[in-house]
Amino acid sequence: MASLSLRNIHKSFGKTAVLSGIDLDVADGEFTVIVGPSGCGKSTLLRTVAGLEEIDKGTIKIGEIDVSRLPPSERGIAMVFQSYALYPHMTVYANMSFGMKIAGASPEEIDQAVRAAAETLGLTALLERKPKELSGGQRQRTAIGRAIVRRPRIFLFDEPLSNLDASLRVKMRHEIARLHETLETTMIYVTHDQVEAMTLADRIVVLREGCIEQTGSPHELYKYPVNRFVAGFIGSPAMNFLSGFVVESRPDITTVRLESGAMIQVNGVAGALPPDTPVTLGIRPEHLTPGGDHNLIETQIKLVEPLGSHSYVYLDTPDAEDQLIFRASGDFSFAKGDRLTVCIAADQCHLFGKDGRELRQKPSGNLTTSQGDH
Repeated sequence: MASLSLRNIHKSFGKTAVLSGIDLDVADGEFTVIVGPSGCGKSTLLRTVAGLEEIDKGTIKIGEIDVSRLPPSERGIAMVFQSYALYPHMTVYANMSFGMKIAGASPEEIDQAVRAAAETLGLTALLERKPKELSGGQRQRTAIGRAIVRRPRIFLFDEPLSNLDASLRVKMRHEIARLHETLETTMIYVTHDQVEAMTLADRIVVLREGCIEQTGSPHELYKYPVNRFVAGFIGSPAMNFLSGFVVESRPDITTVRLESGAMIQVNGVAGALPPDTPVTLGIRPEHLTPGGDHNLIETQIKLVEPLGSHSYVYLDTPDAEDQLIFRASGDFSFAKGDRLTVCIAADQCHLFGKDGRELRQKPSGNLTTSQGDH
């Protein structure tokens, strides 16, 4: 196992800057997930750690060793790719053992490592099959097994589940989480799927346009996003956003007037905000409730999406930038076209300024915020 330290990492392709001053520390044994929209630099960042892309500037350390200019084979890493990258003419056993053979390991050592990894991953009965005879999940486990036998100091995963169907992705998430617990090895996992990030990570790194927006535990990022981008990216369905203006701001409570004229009180705003300051109010679907006697907005139901234990209700209101999403109980009885008054929980609101920054007070702690200015 080993820690990872990135300092001031820059990478450009031609005139296009892909990574811009990345600073990141991954602790020994930590499961860190890097998330962000397509094209934000996630895979490029992982490939620089692996040595598959040379950095233009900065330092990469694995443990105490500066590996910035070392070839991939000398970095002590193993990478699992989205496409599996298996040799189609080789058996599972041969695919898993190939790297050890190239490294000059003895046949006995190779056999012991391959069979131990196969047992861990449930591949023992499949060792003589070729990739075309395997399911998507079995191919992915083979690719992971090939990484395990190398006994790397750090595992790198580049969107390893994106080619699998929904039910298999859930199963493989459990497999990878169990593997991390068993191996106790440092893992860095890239995905665009924030659900994978929330369920797997010890710590999440949110990347946008080559810069880190925020790092923290899944709970920290969900509960205390530092800006509107993180608030909208973490959580499914996404946070609701409503535009308005400050009416009155006291040390602990700010009143916001929405487009419809509705008055919403927000608890915990940092400092006083001048009247008429434009703000965006953020509220998650589970923090809306039907009815009440304060913080109310009038809506019309556009769609009810029943999911058994709960329903997602899509609401039309002039206050929301897009349709408002409300998480209701599974026995929600209203229908499309009905009018519905919903209450916004004052202590669960977020307020974002014109620059997108969160204006509410944060708890004291070690939240890491944006490295870039977007």
